[in-house]
Formats: sequence, structure tokens, C-alpha cells
Amino acid sequence: MFDVWKNVLAEIEKQIPRAAFSTWFNGVELIDAKDGIVEIGIPNVFYKKQLESRYHSLIQECLEKNKIEAREIKYTVQSVMKAKIKARETTNGDKVIQRTTARVEELKYDLPKIQNNSLFNSNLNPKYQMDNFVIGSNNDLAVSVAKSVINNPGANYNPFFLYGGPGLGKTHLVQAIGNEIKRMHPDFKILYISTDHFYADFVNSIKNGKGDEFNRKFRKLDVLIIDDFQQIVGKDRSQEEFFNIFNDLYQLNKQIIVTSDRLPSQIKTLDERLSSRLAMAGAIDLQMPNFEDKCAILKSKAEYMGRDIENEAIEYLAENVKTNIRDLEGEFMRILAFSDFKGMTPLELINDGLISPTRTTKTRAVQPKQIIDKVAKYYDLSVKEMCGKSRVANIKTARQVAMFLLSEELQMSTPKIALEVGVKDHTTVMHGIKKIKGDVKINFSLRDQIEDIKEKIYG
Repeated sequence: MFDVWKNVLAEIEKQIPRAAFSTWFNGVELIDAKDGIVEIGIPNVFYKKQLESRYHSLIQECLEKNKIEAREIKYTVQSVMKAKIKARETTNGDKVIQRTTARVEELKYDLPKIQNNSLFNSNLNPKYQMDNFVIGSNNDLAVSVAKSVINNPGANYNPFFLYGGPGLGKTHLVQAIGNEIKRMHPDFKILYISTDHFYADFVNSIKNGKGDEFNRKFRKLDVLIIDDFQQIVGKDRSQEEFFNIFNDLYQLNKQIIVTSDRLPSQIKTLDERLSSRLAMAGAIDLQMPNFEDKCAILKSKAEYMGRDIENEAIEYLAENVKTNIRDLEGEFMRILAFSDFKGMTPLELINDGLISPTRTTKTRAVQPKQIIDKVAKYYDLSVKEMCGKSRVANIKTARQVAMFLLSEELQMSTPKIALEVGVKDHTTVMHGIKKIKGDVKINFSLRDQIEDIKEKIYG
């Protein structure tokens, strides 16, 4: 029965994006199946919501394809700590040591005692707070998980893996979590560190013969926040050290928070064991903010700074800055500085043509034909091929990306887009745009492709 479950997972993996499978089916197990009632074990309640709403029908279909009757499917949260830990061979032939209760007790009593926790440097920046993190449709799920982590560190979402493109607020959110936990638990030892600094500290510890001291520094933590984890690429010994630290902290129910610009499965050369552990509680992404989100961010920043900015000026920036939140805030600060220098309001500057968005905002006027040409060329197709009737997967994807960009970049109506890409029914365009919008949330490869195309369009 349980061998059949492997076939079920293999069938599911064929039908959904690889990133989605890695995120939502790692750690999902078959507990029991009899009399048409199937019980599936999941790591936490968040999986339950996602599997029920997005993948329930697919799971049922794949179960029945493999001769497992599934009149009813129950999703049961089970502790990852109780899952069987199988010894496996590493690349150097050594077996992963199975962590036992005795080992956990050993770790507890071996932790260095700090008499005065105020001397512990957390590296947290006090300017990053939950109160000044603007919640929008692009990050509401991540904020919900962040609040759960704050209320129950080390419990429901451990590790908390947060991913998204540059400038979308990852560092702000995870440091805000750290600051909030610090406020609620003054005795907690919390450390925020970038992956580059982790690597540099590790190299120095080896160089100075202080490897054990380096390891103890991390094992005494209650919360570890490590930023920009994609920088671990190519640093094999650092990966192994982090893997050991991760295991030690996890078994002591200490909170681990990791950020990256992509999913663990999409970080090249990342050890499979580590990739699996990082994704076992789910991976949450921060998405690009829409127009309303950007307006809310700018209004919040203006309020925080005590500046009175016209709504029209805020809307102008929100409409024209199409990269990320960091660039949006940079443009906002630039227009304020120019406003102070000229003694004019931001809107007066805009109306008089004295200031315009910098090149990073990608506002150079383009025509629909230019977008279609760039997309076709990017996917190594002719415009005729891409805008034809072919249902071949790569051609269909290219066509849908073109639809998406025409909508997002030029705000064209679906009937007009249908005419440009050679489809008869505008509902086909609606479906294509919706599909790409959904896919970029979990498929970082597609997101990178779209950003590359944008660079070619506006470059």
C-alpha cells in the first residue's frame, strides 16, 4: 500500500509545476487507506488548507489511478519529529547520524549559559517593525505566517522559508519577526545574519582553529534568521555546517527563518537533504505589489515620515515604477528631496515636467508589436509560430507570456490582446493571463524569464 503512495506522488509530480510539488508534497505521507477512507499525514495546518483548496481533486484522481479507492480524504497534521529518520549515504560515504532523545538531552545541557542576555548582539535593525510593514495582496499570506511564528516560535512554521525577488520586503519582514519576538521574549537569544557573513565567520573559525566555538555560538540560539540563502551556492562545507546547526536547533524546537530569492529546489548545487528540510514546513513567497499595494506603501511611508503628499503624485509613482518596492521607495525619496530643493510640491514638480521616473522604472513607451517580437525571439520562435494555433507546450507558454505582458505593461483589454496574438476568443486571453499570474507565484524560473524579457523590451 505504502509503495503505491510513491507512484501516486510520481503521478502528481507529472501534472503540476516542479516548484509546486517541491513546496506542497515534501513531507506528505500516506497514513492509512481502507473502506474508501484515505488518511494523509501532513506537516502542519497550512498544508491542509492548500491541499484541500488546490490539489484535493488531483490527489483523489491519482489515488484512484493507482487502485486506491478514495471516497473520502482526511488530512491529518502529524509531527515531523515523529517521522521515521532513515540513514542515508552522503557524497563522502559517511552516514547521517540519527538524532536521538539522548542527543537532544546532550544538546540541552551543553548549551553555554549567558548571564546577561542584554550583551548578546542580535544584529536586528530596530527600524524594521511589523507596524511599518505594509500589508497588501502581494504579501498577506506571508504576514499571516509571520504572525503565527511570532506567537508560537519553533512550533507551527519551522523552518519558515520566505522567498521572492529582490526589493520585495523579505529582509524587513524577517527582521520585524525577530524584533517582535525579542519584545515578547526578552530572554530569547535571537540572531540575524546574512549568508555571506555566515560563510565569512565559518571560514575565519576554521582558519583560527575555532570551529567548535562557531558551532556553539549557533546552538545556543532560540531564533536563527539567515538572509539571502541563495548565496550558499558553491560553498559545500558551509552547507554541511549549516545542515548540522539546522538539525540541532530544529530538534530543540528553536525557530529557524530563512530567506532566499528562490525556492530551495531551485538553488543550484544545494544539498538534497538540506533542500528537503528547508521546504518541509512549506515555502512562502512575496510577490510583486499591484497598483493599490504600491499606493498603500507610499501613503504609509509618507505618514511615517510626517510628509503630506498629494494622492495624484503617489498614484503617478505607483503607476510608473514597475520594478520592486525598493525602487518605488527610492523614487519616492528622490522626489521628496527634489521637492525640498525646489520649494515645490511633488505634484507641481510632476505637472511642470521637472521630474520623471529614472530608467529603473521601465516606462519607455513601447508598442504591442515590440512586446510580441521580444517574446517570440526569447523563446526562439517566429511571430507567426507564436501567434498561430499550435498547442505545443512551449509555444502555448510563449503566447500566454505575451498576453500577460501586453496586459501588465500596456494595460490592453483582452479583446485587443486577442487580436494581437491571433486568438479568436478573448476568454482564451483571460485564461492565459490568469495562468501566468498563477504560475509566477510558484515557478521562479518562469518569473526570471519574464523579468529577462522585460529587460530586453525596455533595455
